[in-house]
Amino acid sequence: MKPGHGPNLDTFLNPRLDTLQTYPFQKLSALVAGIPERSDLPRVNLSIGEPRHATPALIGEALTAGLGSLSNYPTTQGPASLRQAIADWAQRRYGLPALDIGSQVIPVNGSREALFAIAQAVVRPAPEGGVRPVVISPNPFYQIYEGAALLAGAEPYYLNTVSASGYVPDLGSVPDAIWARTQLFYICSPGNPTGAVLGLDFWRTLFALADRYGFVIASDECYSEIYFDEAHPPLGALQAAQELGRSDYRKLLVFGSLSKRSNAPGLRSGYVIGEDELIKKFLLYRTYHGCAMSEAVAAASVAAWHDEAHVRENRALYKAKFDALLPILGPVTGVERPDAGFYLWLPTPVDDETFVKTLLAEENVLLLPGSYLAREAHGINPGANYARIALVAPFEQCVEGAHRIARHWQRLGA
Repeated sequence: MKPGHGPNLDTFLNPRLDTLQTYPFQKLSALVAGIPERSDLPRVNLSIGEPRHATPALIGEALTAGLGSLSNYPTTQGPASLRQAIADWAQRRYGLPALDIGSQVIPVNGSREALFAIAQAVVRPAPEGGVRPVVISPNPFYQIYEGAALLAGAEPYYLNTVSASGYVPDLGSVPDAIWARTQLFYICSPGNPTGAVLGLDFWRTLFALADRYGFVIASDECYSEIYFDEAHPPLGALQAAQELGRSDYRKLLVFGSLSKRSNAPGLRSGYVIGEDELIKKFLLYRTYHGCAMSEAVAAASVAAWHDEAHVRENRALYKAKFDALLPILGPVTGVERPDAGFYLWLPTPVDDETFVKTLLAEENVLLLPGSYLAREAHGINPGANYARIALVAPFEQCVEGAHRIARHWQRLGA
């Protein structure tokens, strides 16, 4: 058979790949393609939530010191020293009793990898001719939730988070028929992009629903350490479970990361903590998944989890940006300080794509349209007419960007 005359390649590929949506930053690149670079105004890029504060020296030093381990295959479960460091941190942070590092804690290569993998591990495929399982997520949402659900063969169900509810998903709006099909519930607190922190009442209701319908909760807490009041850190799901008498963390897995906490997104280091039986099955999946963490990365991670000084300094840098930008943007746009995280969820005076595109052309500031982070659900796209501002650039750039955004907002809203 001559080259090019065989069966179409799609014949051999997973058809679920065709269900994946274009990633937000690909859409953003297409939106602004052709807009010429301004020579008179330096670019201020506030579109991507990539931490840009300096990675603490202690992490690099520990990484370098651990390079001798590159001659060894790492284990999927990770070294006990790292699991203990994660457990110790979680116990300090959330006031938990001792965690069993053999059955309740595993390190992962960043929370993104694990948030995707958990759907592949826990979603049960529908029987032939049967009804597809459901995976619920907030809307707007981190796009990995949707992609993981689709590639696991599930039907995504979106729970809109809107200003009227404080950007908290309305669990009471979900029909019983959807709950009955639900196998996995993704939730993010503090939320991306709204920064909303979920309270104890929300967790009480969600835990009760998980018990009733038998689904797993995947709590994405990668922004948990970016907040404004040192005396009042955000409530986490593990802490909520303890306060509600669920010391076995049944139906619960919590995902965290060093990316935002320690300004180390390139380290690709995080954790999963939760119910021992879920951890056991997830570890089995990961053994075949081939995602063991390098021992050098593990050594650097141990150093990071043991140190809180750099985390407090990091929070102070973000707080200073919010304190400087809100007086500039708030009176003009109505944007408000979030509960936590490093995003501003900016209302736009025109549709969000137009706002982002004209802002770049006229002020050379790049934001992300809010509609790109959400889906049309229940009659609305809850990200429409919002833009996400990531306060990751240096302080002076953020302030300059805010002045330009306010000027452009007034121009369009006049």
